[in-house]
Amino acid sequence: MGGQRAQVIDERGSGTAPPGVPIPAGPPPELVFKRRLRPQQVARELWAARELVRALAERDLRARYKQAVLGFAWAVLTPLALCAIFTLVFHRAVKIETGAAPYTLFAYVGLIVWQFFSNTMNQGALSLANNLSLLNKVYCPREVFPLATMLVATVDMVIGIGVLGLMFLVFWTAPAATFLWAVPLLLIQFAFTYGIALILSVAVVYLRDVRHLLPIITQMGVFATPVAYPLAKIPHRLQEIYVGVNPLGAVIEGYRKALLYGEAPDVRMTLIAAASSLVFLVGGYLLFKKLETGIADVA
Repeated sequence: MGGQRAQVIDERGSGTAPPGVPIPAGPPPELVFKRRLRPQQVARELWAARELVRALAERDLRARYKQAVLGFAWAVLTPLALCAIFTLVFHRAVKIETGAAPYTLFAYVGLIVWQFFSNTMNQGALSLANNLSLLNKVYCPREVFPLATMLVATVDMVIGIGVLGLMFLVFWTAPAATFLWAVPLLLIQFAFTYGIALILSVAVVYLRDVRHLLPIITQMGVFATPVAYPLAKIPHRLQEIYVGVNPLGAVIEGYRKALLYGEAPDVRMTLIAAASSLVFLVGGYLLFKKLETGIADVA
């Protein structure tokens, strides 16, 4: 039996097909992760893997809050604590002007966006490294692992939005009727965040130093992004470049205009943020697919 198999292998290697034995076009799909770059096919594969994404997200949520006494309350306490610090430092000491909107609401809107981004960035960056044993056994699009971390961060963001609703009641105000602008802003936010998560997830596998840089990036990023202050604090001549590099600046500013001031987001800044987010998403996905074939070897 072993001799027959050796003969088949030898004949395949010589380019001669043995009689009655069809030559497969390539390795079986469970052994090869192809670089699928067609958007429709990518969307179809991700939709087919939706149950796996949900299961991974549920597992991560349970692991995060399993032994925490306050459980999901930490999803609220963290941005509220930062909001209190920002109110004391930036509103009382630095005197950030927010117009008719209470500064606490002003800062909390920015913190919800930042918490979503930082949670996805930090957890998404480790999503492949923490699941190497699983992704080498189960055939699935590997981009589902950073996608699951973004789903977990979305749950935290929904909880934060609920608290934002309570804060509107506390300050005796209500979201402006322009709140529907939040929908396109949310799509821009998701596209940019997922693109960054894809890039960092493969970067951590190939270069472990990246995981040590993440806390530094997170701490610097919250002050480099207009979370505690308005986008107008960025010099006007640099705002378009800034938004091109960091689309969250225009996203946060757009949320504030739509929810707190009853205004439409700045069209030019929003379009720049949308284009930049699309570049990060497509570029991140192409980089991810280019490097994913070597993940098992590096690990």
